[in-house]
Amino acid sequence: MFVRSLPPMSGMLFIYDREDYASMWMKNTYIPLDILFVRRDGRISSIARNTEPLSLQSITSVEPIAYVLELNAGTAERLFIDEKSRLMWGPTHQAPQ
Repeated sequence: MFVRSLPPMSGMLFIYDREDYASMWMKNTYIPLDILFVRRDGRISSIARNTEPLSLQSITSVEPIAYVLELNAGTAERLFIDEKSRLMWGPTHQAPQ
């Protein structure tokens, strides 16, 4: 919340202790975002693209997930990220178990 800018190629990662449905909203967020809901293994479950700044509408995952990655709006499309993509990080590029 209260985000007014996000550097290119940056994001905000939310890590949950257990897999569950997640809901986000844009209250007090001043820029549009792409919100990626990510399974424990790093596979993208769903993407909410170009979300509306300052909206109180709940944006909910379509299934239980472990991570949410928020990016500048349009980043997912620009980088060809879709539901067939997988988020990888770390020295071995594997999602933590």
